[in-house]
Amino acid sequence: MSILSVKDLSYVYSQGTPFEHKAVDKVSFDVNRGDFIGIIGHTGSGKSTLVQMLNGLLKPSEGVITLDGVNIWDKPKEIRRIRFKVGLVFQYPEYQLFEETVEKDIAFGPGNMGLSEAEIKERVMKSAKFVDLREDLLSKSPFDLSGGEKRRAAIAGVIAMDPDVLILDEPCAGLDPLGRDILLTQIYNYHKERGNTVLLVSHSMEDVASVCDKVLVMNHSHLEMYDTCERVFSQGEKLASMGLRLPQITSIVDSLIDAGFPLPKGTLTVESAVYSITEYLKKEGRL
Repeated sequence: MSILSVKDLSYVYSQGTPFEHKAVDKVSFDVNRGDFIGIIGHTGSGKSTLVQMLNGLLKPSEGVITLDGVNIWDKPKEIRRIRFKVGLVFQYPEYQLFEETVEKDIAFGPGNMGLSEAEIKERVMKSAKFVDLREDLLSKSPFDLSGGEKRRAAIAGVIAMDPDVLILDEPCAGLDPLGRDILLTQIYNYHKERGNTVLLVSHSMEDVASVCDKVLVMNHSHLEMYDTCERVFSQGEKLASMGLRLPQITSIVDSLIDAGFPLPKGTLTVESAVYSITEYLKKEGRL
């Protein structure tokens, strides 16, 4: 069942000036409730502009966005309510932390929703737990946290609003490999436990392949591909023509396939690659 629908969506920066630039051009797609979708594309392809329109931060130059069947711009004065339902975590969200304590920062969004103090407190504790922030950190200044902890605190602030759709724009940017793996696992667990719809913008094909069910590919302001991870990442040549690459393990398996090994196309994880290679070796009597 579709929760978010986009029809002929376009956005033009500096419209009517010599600097006019169409960032998104006639994009249409549907997002089903509970989907986990990766959004990829080269720099300048329109990814960030697209997700800011989905959240109501940017008003489309053309086209319609519907949330649960309702045009989000039907009542422009109430667009703020859409941002409670479609939560957007910007790239480097820790730069948006500003309150005296981590707890107050996480509570800021729910506090603007008119909730009771008890409910705000409950949401703060739940969202902090989701992102694995220790309770003793809640009383600290957000500026005393480590880089990874700041990132998680900022994400907790959006999760605390309990959005129907959670959009994360490059949430792992700048994190070390361990911090990236931890954050991705927490986002994946959040999706599985809550069943909320998640859209993940990323330049990392490995990140997308490890947690997402579908992939939306933007290319020069257009929607180029929208399908399952397996189908999108089985089209290496097409992705390469758009300046994108396959996940490393997918490239390795594809090289083995080209060398004559009967392995499944579109392998996405190391675990599945190990399994396929092991089964092949057993069948050949080499294991």
